[in-house]
Amino acid sequence: MTLIDGKATAAAMKAEIAEEVKQIVSRGGKQPHLAAVLVGHDGGSETYVRNKVISCEQCGFKSTLIRYEEDVTEAELLTCVDRLNKDMDIDGFIIQLPLPRHIDEQKIIMAIDYRKDVDGFHPVNVGRMAIGLPCFISATPLGILTLFQHYGIRTSGKKCVVLGRSNIVGKPMAQLMMQKQYGDATVTVCHSHTENLKEECLNADIIIAAIGSPDFVTGSMVKDGAVVIDVGTTRVPDSTRKSGFRLNGDVNFGEVAPKCSYITPVPGGVGPMTICSLMKNTLAAAKKEYYK
Repeated sequence: MTLIDGKATAAAMKAEIAEEVKQIVSRGGKQPHLAAVLVGHDGGSETYVRNKVISCEQCGFKSTLIRYEEDVTEAELLTCVDRLNKDMDIDGFIIQLPLPRHIDEQKIIMAIDYRKDVDGFHPVNVGRMAIGLPCFISATPLGILTLFQHYGIRTSGKKCVVLGRSNIVGKPMAQLMMQKQYGDATVTVCHSHTENLKEECLNADIIIAAIGSPDFVTGSMVKDGAVVIDVGTTRVPDSTRKSGFRLNGDVNFGEVAPKCSYITPVPGGVGPMTICSLMKNTLAAAKKEYYK
């Protein structure tokens, strides 16, 4: 069993990005600039945005953090998006999800200029990804593809089960694993209402778990030699930790790991690669690689 080290892989990639940015700036080019909008004080979102700001520093980017309280109106947020769309110095920006219930998330995403949508959530980017055109790919799926490449994990022709059908991970992951230039795999998407779920997983060479349910994937669901990618990051109470909680994946690591050829831990697996992929997208936005 090989433990996939997302933290080390992300650190190496960020060092490469930083070197490229250094070269761009030394030639008189523009320093990439990423902005993040954070609404409220959700603990998970706070941590994620803080890590993004740190990653910007490590990559040599400028970063701007815009904060709003939980009671921000939809109109105020749309005005902010419009301002960021028009700011020529900002190459890309993200609206940290989830947003409060009184705000229509899709309306906010639709308002983002797709050329600055480094999260890859705008329908233009989603549509281009689906048919294999250059675009900003959603950060978590892009991070997973990068790990496959970095570790030399063969996906072509393999049977892949994606657990979860969210717009952020499940759907784009399935699309990418299906496409010839990326996964080139045979893909099955499963979810909480899938019949014969255990049998589907037992037939899989690759399982990508993004279902948001701690320890959902057990040892009895995984065949020997499978590759298991755990996207889950649920906070579960833990009185032994100073924070009072620990991060738990969708995979029961103790049961599943001995059966795997490769597996990602939680934390330290997919998470660091998600932020690293956001940095890759921001650099691409600054270089106008996809959209002029």
